[in-house]
Amino acid sequence: MNKKHSTSRREFLLTAATAAIGVPFMLDASAKAFAASPNGKLRHACIGVGGMGAYDLQNFKSHPNVAIVALCDVDENNLKKAAEIIPGARLYTDWRELLKKEKDNIDSVNVTVPDHNHFVIAMSAIQAGKHVYCQKPMCHDVAEVRALTQASVKAGVITQLGTQIAASIGDRTAVQWIKEGIIGKVKHAYLCSNRSGIAGYRLTGPRPAQGQEVPSGLHWDHWIGTAPMRPFATTIYHPGIWRTWQDFGTGWSGDIGCHIFDAVWKGLDMKSPISVVAEVQKSWEDSPERRGDTWPQGNHITWVFPGNARTEGTLPVEWFDGEFYPPEAVRALYDSEKYPEEAAMLIGTEGALLIPHGGTPVLLPESKFKDYQYPSLEERNHYHHFVDACLGGPKTESHFAQTGPMTEAILLGTVAIRVPGQVLEWDATGMKFPNYPDADKYLRRTYREGWQIKGLS
Repeated sequence: MNKKHSTSRREFLLTAATAAIGVPFMLDASAKAFAASPNGKLRHACIGVGGMGAYDLQNFKSHPNVAIVALCDVDENNLKKAAEIIPGARLYTDWRELLKKEKDNIDSVNVTVPDHNHFVIAMSAIQAGKHVYCQKPMCHDVAEVRALTQASVKAGVITQLGTQIAASIGDRTAVQWIKEGIIGKVKHAYLCSNRSGIAGYRLTGPRPAQGQEVPSGLHWDHWIGTAPMRPFATTIYHPGIWRTWQDFGTGWSGDIGCHIFDAVWKGLDMKSPISVVAEVQKSWEDSPERRGDTWPQGNHITWVFPGNARTEGTLPVEWFDGEFYPPEAVRALYDSEKYPEEAAMLIGTEGALLIPHGGTPVLLPESKFKDYQYPSLEERNHYHHFVDACLGGPKTESHFAQTGPMTEAILLGTVAIRVPGQVLEWDATGMKFPNYPDADKYLRRTYREGWQIKGLS
């Protein structure tokens, strides 16, 4: 069962951040301590209400102590549908206007927009003293994650990354079992997401040569935000397959990696990796045009993490997606049925642990652990947990001081993808690759004029 901690939430966050994050960025000092919500209600604003944003909205709406007072979306069609669900909410198409006009009327926001705009919205909200729920990955770039993590700790706001499954009994059971050392010291971890038919990653050709007319009601300049301006093209960006473009998304490993990594990271108390290297889809690697614009549809990334009391020496962690699959010998360890499309497999000195994404963890070999009892854990709603924390309840399971360093590691994998085959040695404190400085440029972007923000140098 989860133990209660005597340490305060602020002390915990500061301790975790100091240990895991490294040298801080120069941040805006304007953030103020947040005030308690009046009448026990959390006054909330939803930024991004289409697609996943509609799902997030419904989950926040379902909490009895949430008052959704403002809605924002760059697509007026999405905004209209959301307004029908939340009648009376104030409506915006520009998140900057929302934060300015609602600064005294809201306590929290959720950021559910394409990856390239996560940082500027979340950072602006934190600097205004607002609690922030942000969809995964936390940011588009490593440098953004570092700055946002530091800012959230400094401001003392409540945060939660959109790793919904982290709240599940399955993932929390896996974390507990890893910490208890049931499979001994962990020697190797294999993570995979081989889901088929992903509409957002079917693009294999180049960017359209010419743009098309922007649909009525879509504020294209706001959608582009920090990224380089691109002409609109139907189904290519919004609401279609923006994740496959380097301008806007972080590829499949960046998108789903936060889910699959989460229990492993928490259970093993992992820190920044020592190195990372990637093998990619051959057709993508051989196409300079695609390599400069899109993400590959298949990746095999290998990190080496420093060892600790729960590992047997340094820990290799491998990620597989698309055409790359975990080794057959690893998949064969689970012989009860078909190996899950999305899962983590930990190999320990005393056995193995399979953590299916969204499923029940399995100790292997099953014959050895057949009498092992599952812990008794309470049901938990990931969104409600955030709301309750904002209202003074227990800290969230995926706060930024916890998930920021994990997201950094995952996004280091996206850097390795862009220089396939090159082992990148990582200096976490200096935020650089000492053995391959050419890759440093992929740690951060130059924002489009007019979209810069304090807090990122």
